[in-house]
Formats: sequence, structure tokens, C-alpha cells
Amino acid sequence: MKQLPLLRGSHLPPLLSYSRLWSNLPALPSDPAPRSSRGRKGYDQNLLLRPLLFRCLAAIPTFTALVQTLDLNPPLVESFGLDPLHGSPSVERFSSFVRDTPNCVLQQVRLPLVRALTQEGVIRGQVLAMDSCPVIAPLRQNNLKTRLSQTRFDKTLFPEADPDARLGVRIHFPGKRKVTYFWGYRHHTISDADSELPLWEETHPANTAETKVAVPMLRAVQALGFAISHVAADSAYDAEAVLACIVNELHALPVVPRRSNGQATPDYTIHDGQVRCAADLPMVHRGKMTVNGYTYRQYACPLHLRKTPQQRLLACPAFHPKFFEQKGCNALIRLTPSIRSQIDYDSQQFQTIYKKRTAVERSYSRLLSLTLEHPSVRGLNATRNHCTIAHIATLLVALTAYRMGESDKIRAARSFIPSL
Repeated sequence: MKQLPLLRGSHLPPLLSYSRLWSNLPALPSDPAPRSSRGRKGYDQNLLLRPLLFRCLAAIPTFTALVQTLDLNPPLVESFGLDPLHGSPSVERFSSFVRDTPNCVLQQVRLPLVRALTQEGVIRGQVLAMDSCPVIAPLRQNNLKTRLSQTRFDKTLFPEADPDARLGVRIHFPGKRKVTYFWGYRHHTISDADSELPLWEETHPANTAETKVAVPMLRAVQALGFAISHVAADSAYDAEAVLACIVNELHALPVVPRRSNGQATPDYTIHDGQVRCAADLPMVHRGKMTVNGYTYRQYACPLHLRKTPQQRLLACPAFHPKFFEQKGCNALIRLTPSIRSQIDYDSQQFQTIYKKRTAVERSYSRLLSLTLEHPSVRGLNATRNHCTIAHIATLLVALTAYRMGESDKIRAARSFIPSL
């Protein structure tokens, strides 16, 4: 019986032509460490990254589903540079790549894409928008169907399956404010408001506040050489350190509204240049103090520091709880001007720029469609790599679409692929 020749991928009708996509993908840095002669022959790291990018663009939820998709599509395997006759890489190969690769290695792929889009004129980086989103770890604590009631959201009991995960808060506004808890991480992004493409991204445990991450990220974006004029963000970034970094270091205008909650009502009033407590007694001046570079004038309760009021009054006339719990009220009046005094919150320019903040929300909407919010990996480094790969896929599609003359599809991370 005559044996038929094996059909290579080039003889089969290709599913999609990814050659244009991979031609714009920067190569991973070579690994200088020598490989052991024992065990199975390893794969080129660049050939493993391409199927992982395809997994994001096709919104394939797990590595198992990715391997099944590749096994059923030999032309697709060959388009990645792999030999379809030897089968696709195993689930363990992909899992090991995402888990063990340092995140700084993948950043060496993402940053050249940002620079290339900047040189092409797609990204200008004049108006920045900041935001964050939760990344829910695949843990049984996050599955409400499991039998965990009292210990499900105990922040002192870290999940054994993912010790790096921390307890975070999700706030929904479907019409009424709703707060839910989850175990996992929080992904922070700075996007270009005009092109709606991400410029910088970082992933941290879910209990890391936005204000702690914002300043290092803004400095990193500034190091890319952008002429930043405005930085827009929601009220979660309304912190003195963040606003001072934008004004003094970036020389830009912060477009961040004031926080509407968490502002305590002062227990003192100022009348005719005299500071009076809640009981309308003149408070005692105790000098100045400087904390974190900010100077305050301190005033204390007169009943604890002066004998004359003590002889007339046995207790605070206002029955203030601080009189019984501590040495009365203590007032700090700030002398150093606040950075917020330089922001005109009611100006038309402030309102116009703040509307551009929704660009980062639309950017997150596209990233979430690439399975960013629900990873199939565990651990901080693996989750960081999962999010970085989603960013690489978004930037790669934008660069490819622009170089193909389809500028209207630079943000179409999912719908652009069939046009290849």
C-alpha cells in the first residue's frame, strides 16, 4: 500500500496568519545559564511566550484548554514556530514558564513595545490616567460554594494554596454601593489618556494601597521621557505624597478630586484669632512641631494644663470623651501650605481633564477581556507574569494594527485577530 506524504502546516489552510504579529514582538533576553544534559530537551522561551499571548487574545481560561486547542490545530502550532509533528508543549511547560520566569524578563518585552508605539506617534504620554483592579486568586476561599464560613475572610489566616495572596476589598456601583471581599492581588496601571494604551503596570498583594504604589509608578513613567502635563485619577489617590510628586517632580497638574469620606470634623474653632475647644474654652498653645516635613502649631486642653479652669470646673463642660480617656483635646493647626491649595477643583479645565480618566477604565475593560482578572496561576510572581503577558498582548496588537495601516483597530485586542 502506497504511503501518503505527511501534510505539513504549510499545505493546510491556515487558521490565522500570525507572522505579522510575531514580527513585531521583541525577543526575550537569552538565558546565560547552561542547560543540563539530563531530562527532556527544553523549549525556546520565545516559542512558549507566543502561545501564551494567543491564549490571552483568544480568552482561553486555562493552560489545559490551551494545550487542547493547540493539539486540534497543527497549523496554529506551526505558526508559533513549533513543530506540529512533535505535539504542543505540555501544561507543565507553560505553568513552569509563568511561575519561574522573573517578571523583569517579561518587562524587557513590554517596554520596547511602549517605546515603539511612542516613536510611531501612537502614544504621546501628555495626559496620564491611573487606576487599579482586583486580581482574584483561584482559591477555595473565593468560592462561596465551599464550606468555609467563619475563617473564609480572616485576614490573619493566609491561604495555604497561595501564601502570597492577601485579603482585599471590591467595591461595586451597580446603582448602590456594594462591598465584597476576596483573596488575591491588585493590579495597578498608568495609561495614556489619548490612545487608551497602558504605559506602566505593577501587581501587588490585595492589601497594598494605591497611594503607596502611585509615586514609584509615576517616577517610572517619567523616566520613559514623556512630557507629562496632567495626571488624572479618582479620589483613592488623593494623598499629599502623590499630589506633591505630580506637582514638584513631574511638573504636571494633578486632576484628583478630594476624598468625600474619612475627613474628621475638627473639635476646635478659631474665633478672633483664638483657638477654642469644643467646650468653648481657650486652648493652651504648646509650640510648633514638624512631622514629615509639615509644620503644625499645637494646642492642648486648658483643664489639664492650667489650674484656674481646674478649680472652677471638675470636668469638661462638653463631656468630651477625650477628657476622660486621655489628657483632653489636642489640636494641630497646619502652618505649611497644602499642595491642594494649588489645585483649582472648580475650574473648567479640571472637569474636562477629569473626564479623560475613563480612558484607563476602558483600558482595563480590554485587559479584563484577556482574562487578567481571573488567572489560572497562584503566587505573586506567577500572577505578575500573567498580568504582564496581557499587557504585552494589548501593546503588540496596537503596534501591529498601526503598522498595517489600521489605526482604528489599535485598541481592538480581540476583534483585530481575525483580520490577520
